[in-house]
Amino acid sequence: MPKGAAVAALLTAAALALSGCSGSAANGEGDDRPVVLTTFTVLADIAEEVAGDRLRVESITKVGAEIHGYEPTPGDLRRAAGADLILDNGLNLEAWFAQFVEGLDVPHVVVSEGVEPIPIADGAAEGLPNPHAWMSPLNVQVYADNMAEAFAELAPEHADEFAANAEAYGAELQAVHDELVAELAALPESQRALVTCEGAFSYLARDAGLTEQYLWAVNAEQQATPKSIARTIEFVDDQGVPAVFCESTVSDEAMQQVVEATDAAFGGVLYVDSLSEPGGPVPTYLDLLRHDVEVITDGLTGGAR
Repeated sequence: MPKGAAVAALLTAAALALSGCSGSAANGEGDDRPVVLTTFTVLADIAEEVAGDRLRVESITKVGAEIHGYEPTPGDLRRAAGADLILDNGLNLEAWFAQFVEGLDVPHVVVSEGVEPIPIADGAAEGLPNPHAWMSPLNVQVYADNMAEAFAELAPEHADEFAANAEAYGAELQAVHDELVAELAALPESQRALVTCEGAFSYLARDAGLTEQYLWAVNAEQQATPKSIARTIEFVDDQGVPAVFCESTVSDEAMQQVVEATDAAFGGVLYVDSLSEPGGPVPTYLDLLRHDVEVITDGLTGGAR
């Protein structure tokens, strides 16, 4: 069944349940705070920083979910109908989102509004904006400001608090950005290349002055092909890249072929589309950034994990 038809079927199946939902129902018994529903866990963590304890923030997708090709369930639709605000990333990340919210009387905000996008360089999505704008802490300052404005509309009595939270979080994001740039700037020029499965690091690579190479541009577009694997092997050999990486939500099988055909080591797992469980390596967005830079730096300087 085409994805559009599948989503339409879910809408029909959930219609009766949706009609009985309200913000207070989605909040859970005894919690009357407005509900903010985000499309994935990274956005939820950022939103919680801005919202403080004034709003209840939840993620549609769970930890470890692949966000690009996600297929919403009737339960997701019920939760969405009971929310007071829905936040999505935009930039063509959530291909399923437009039909997901169609027919729902719930406002939604695109949190990447105002970010300068980087075009995808090749593949079927060439020329479209790279959706992974949150991989730059400077971009997430824009996300946080957009959230603060949206939350002020939702709960105007706390507008000043949301603005103050966004400002404080923005300062923390700036500090992390400065740390990341300084850490990666220490890499020798010959090692300043980032090879990954998905092209999800364009914004981080831009911020840190790294050359980016990947097996495929966007997870929802394609997986690795013999041509893309051969191209990556050639790049790794020509540049003398010491380590390559893959993301937590996809298989590293294709990248292991690159490792076998070159002198590069597998540098480790990077996180992009999802946080980990609270006890895992990246329970927050800032942890995600620090983890990724540590793994990248260790890999490219010979300390591959």
